[in-house]
Amino acid sequence: MMRSLWTAASGMKSQQTSLDTISNNLANINTTGYKKERTEFQSLLYQTIQEKTTDHEGNPKPIGAQVGLGVKVSAVSTEFEQGELTASTGDFDFAIQGNGFFMIEMPDGTTGYTRNGNFLMAINPNGGTTLTTADGYSVLDSNGKAITFDAATDTTRLSFDNYGNIFYKNAQGVIQPTGVRIGAAQFNNPSGLTKLGDSYFAESAASGNARIEGQDAALSVSVIKNGYLEASSVQAVDEMVDMIVTQRAYEMNSKAITASDEMLQQANNLRS
Repeated sequence: MMRSLWTAASGMKSQQTSLDTISNNLANINTTGYKKERTEFQSLLYQTIQEKTTDHEGNPKPIGAQVGLGVKVSAVSTEFEQGELTASTGDFDFAIQGNGFFMIEMPDGTTGYTRNGNFLMAINPNGGTTLTTADGYSVLDSNGKAITFDAATDTTRLSFDNYGNIFYKNAQGVIQPTGVRIGAAQFNNPSGLTKLGDSYFAESAASGNARIEGQDAALSVSVIKNGYLEASSVQAVDEMVDMIVTQRAYEMNSKAITASDEMLQQANNLRS
């Protein structure tokens, strides 16, 4: 009976992690570019009660007798499904439609990745402007360099095509390419990316190295739409259903502990 106590306890711990994940999804239901997370479970070791079993006549059965020892959380995976594109009033807001990630220069000099395209133009120390995130981190171009313009550039004259290429309208009204393209990277296994918080990711051994769109001919180029933002992929109804299922599973494990406790109490109260 003690086995049942620990088995049910492992179920309660795992379901608590599942509820934590669901809560995080609901908390980020309005976070731009957020991707839904899912808790995955895995059974623990099995204890062999009998290697060989027989029927009441002593005939061997084709199966043994094993008892499972509970459950554990094997992973909290991220589902990189395309979020809905919503119109935005920001002049430098972008949404990616495809598998790409914006490339961002993090404070420590490393490259971070995000689906949050809520960008703006910030004044840099040289008096020019730099395309940055809302946190002030520089957005990188397809060559891994910060997207900057000198002080003479009127950023209101900038325009963008659907692949992140940047154009500039000169004083004569002629639109010319700047030769700069907003960088986008893809990964062989995006679920292996390391979460940094604030909607940023970092590459890892599990995700593989970043593959830059426009440089890797094998990649399908993502669409980068100016004037749009990608909404969270979380669906409130789905999360509420998952919450109910998780709550019921937690409740059942709690009842199993209560039943085991009552059986132990009865065993302790036995008199010879």
